[in-house]
Parts: sequence; structure tokens; C-alpha cells
Amino acid sequence: MRIFVAGASGVIGVRLVPLLVAAGHVVAGMTRTPGKAGLLERLGAEPVVCDAFDAPALAGAVRRFRPGAVIHQLTDLPDDRARLAGHAAANSRIRREGTRNLLAAAREAGAGSFLAQSVAWELPGEGGQAVADLERMVLDAGGVVLRYGAFYGPGTYHEAEPPPEPRIQIDEAARRTLAALGAPPGVIITVTEAPSPPAA
Repeated sequence: MRIFVAGASGVIGVRLVPLLVAAGHVVAGMTRTPGKAGLLERLGAEPVVCDAFDAPALAGAVRRFRPGAVIHQLTDLPDDRARLAGHAAANSRIRREGTRNLLAAAREAGAGSFLAQSVAWELPGEGGQAVADLERMVLDAGGVVLRYGAFYGPGTYHEAEPPPEPRIQIDEAARRTLAALGAPPGVIITVTEAPSPPAA
């Protein structure tokens, strides 16, 4: 299948792209940062440099690639966890406007499926409303919402030790995303199962 991954240079995207390529898919990896195009090419993707907020450019990029599926891994988060609070408004914007633009581009290109990143915990206030808006748009369009637990592992905010539940190791999250291709419309909770208690 031809798969367009938006947010391909992010922490999960750089793990997902090689899995998709290894599974035999033809992948376009979108990033808004020109300096990351080489990384995506080395991972086996056709790099696409585009800003999700530029709706006409995004529609053109997706249409030219002709994907069978679009995977939405767009976020606007800082590398430094200490600056996370300052990015709340930007991340809410990408959940709303970025999602709307990507859905429109996927629809125009005739993509058969759409998977989108969400979170498996409740955010307060405006952030929570933005998550709800994202999920509503994706589900109304017949897409799949992947509610990830907090990522942990190399390159995440939680490298040293896992965060509280709900959580998921980042490589496992990428594998579960690959497995979600072809899933029927709806919500998939993508978290690490709590270990079973020891037998008495």
C-alpha cells in the first residue's frame, strides 16, 4: 500500500516509517523541517517537506503521492519537557487545524483509510477540548483514532523510567500502529497492559 505519514520525523514517526517500509509499503514521510528530509530518506521514505497549516500545499502533496492510507502523527511539542506547558496552544492548534487540513487532503486524494494520534488520558481545559475535536473529526470521517498512552523509552520525555499509566513503550507503540492498518473505523486504546499479579 502507499502510505502518507504526516509527522514522520517525530518520536514515533521515525520508528513507524522503517516498520512500514519493511512490511512492503511505499511510504511518503512528511516533515515541516527541511533539515529532516535526509533522515526520512535514509529511513526508506519519500521525504515531503510541508507545513500542515498550509492547506493548499498539503492537499497538493498528498494528492501527488496518491496514498491508500494516511497516518496522522502531527504534534507541536518541544524537545525539552520543561517547555511543554508553553506549547499547549500550538499543540491544540495542530490537533484542530492540522487534523482538519490533513483529513481534507486525504479525502481529496481518495485515501481509503485514515489513522490519527490521540491520547489515552484526559487533558484539562482547552487541551482536552482540542483532543475531543480531533477525535470527533476523525471518527466523523470514518477514520481510526489511536489513543496512545504516554510514550517512554529512548528519545521520549520518559527515557530514564516509565511514566504513570496509561503508558506505552515507544517501539511497541510503533508496532501497534502498524498492526492497526486496515482496522475498522473507531477508537483503539494503545497502551501497555498492566502486568498480571503473581500467582498465589
